[in-house]
Amino acid sequence: MSRLFGTDGVRGLANRLLTPELALRLSEASARVLIDTESERGRPRAVVGRDPRASGEFLAAAVVAGLMSSGVDVWDVGVIPTPAVAFLVESTQADFGVVLSASHNPMPDNGIKFFARGGTKLPDAVEDQIEAEYDAGPVPGPVGAEVGRLQPAGDALQRYVDHLVSTVSVDLTGLKVVVDGANGAASIASPAAMRALGAEVIELHTDPDGYNINLNCGSTHPADLQAAVVANGAAIGIAHDGDADRCLAVDATGELVDGDQIMAILAVGMHENGTLDKDAIVATVMSNLGFRLAMTEHDITVVETAVGDRYVLEAMLAGGYNLGGEQSGHVIMRDFSTTGDGTLTALHLLARVVASGESLATLASVMQRLPQVLINVRGVDKTRLDNPTLVAAVSAAQEQLGDHGRVLLRPSGTEQLVRVMVEAAELTQAQQVAEDLVAVVSAELAE
Repeated sequence: MSRLFGTDGVRGLANRLLTPELALRLSEASARVLIDTESERGRPRAVVGRDPRASGEFLAAAVVAGLMSSGVDVWDVGVIPTPAVAFLVESTQADFGVVLSASHNPMPDNGIKFFARGGTKLPDAVEDQIEAEYDAGPVPGPVGAEVGRLQPAGDALQRYVDHLVSTVSVDLTGLKVVVDGANGAASIASPAAMRALGAEVIELHTDPDGYNINLNCGSTHPADLQAAVVANGAAIGIAHDGDADRCLAVDATGELVDGDQIMAILAVGMHENGTLDKDAIVATVMSNLGFRLAMTEHDITVVETAVGDRYVLEAMLAGGYNLGGEQSGHVIMRDFSTTGDGTLTALHLLARVVASGESLATLASVMQRLPQVLINVRGVDKTRLDNPTLVAAVSAAQEQLGDHGRVLLRPSGTEQLVRVMVEAAELTQAQQVAEDLVAVVSAELAE
């Protein structure tokens, strides 16, 4: 049987893989694992939030029922960004949090992810414990006065917005910004926080109806945002994903600014201000080589991790770093958040633009993205990347590319395939090297 938890919680087609029954049993199992039975803090408490997709309504109801029937008081904060749940868990000292969201996935999908006490994502070992409890089946819950109680959302969203605003000391008055909320969880919070700091905000795709989340909009479909920035003469555009834990940007000319560039801008600014801990940033193996070269030029060390913002955070906590993230736009600013936060990232990017007096395009030019080719090779055994012929081919390709090129082969975490990624100074060279390696992978690892 395959592992229930993936790279970011449990995710799948709602009402097929992700059923109310699964949500109920998983929340019961999580309560048994995440509650500190030795605590003297009184009845345990959890924060539950979701993105706007329609299936979140019945899945959240199942999660709330499972937690309350397990003796957990629930603060149901409704539609709210994923990082807001992490913030509320930490700031209210709740025992844990649960988010119903499939992030940037299409509307029919949904997911369940957890935050531990303190607002951090669960390590693999704890997810395995929850899965073991889930597989063991239900156990009798408490009765009478020991069952959990429900607390409605109240001022949860405003608390989160106030926190975001408090992290920025720069007045954004006069800055025109277009915000694409992906018809998701950022639709209220992101424009509200920017306006509170003085920015002129033009909203785009901030009218969720339960069905239109991520639909041709947001960070995975930035074309509307790029056009709107140019049409409105805005200085910058911000694109979120469905649950608002990531942020991409668009400069005044309509050019996309990706997560690597955003991290580079923030890292250089913090380095100059003396606020970048250990003069280092944490990034995944997928960050562009151009990012690494730019950081070296500015005497900033890059600490590399596996793909996934949870692994970025683990490295940040272990090494004492305060900035990290992914090319996809998950950026973790550890001084202010325990997880990737798209609105927080956007606010600090806007603040950097204003404080520097430079355009976003000028700031983004701190790094030059090298052409990158990524090819997925299916029908192969992804566990045999140590094949001698393949290892030799990778080594030869890397030698051919030299210091201004890079080869990365990695197995997919969710599918039976191998990802071949090549970066080079020229796109034609990257494409040729990638295709040559794909041929070796296909021949040597064929099932």
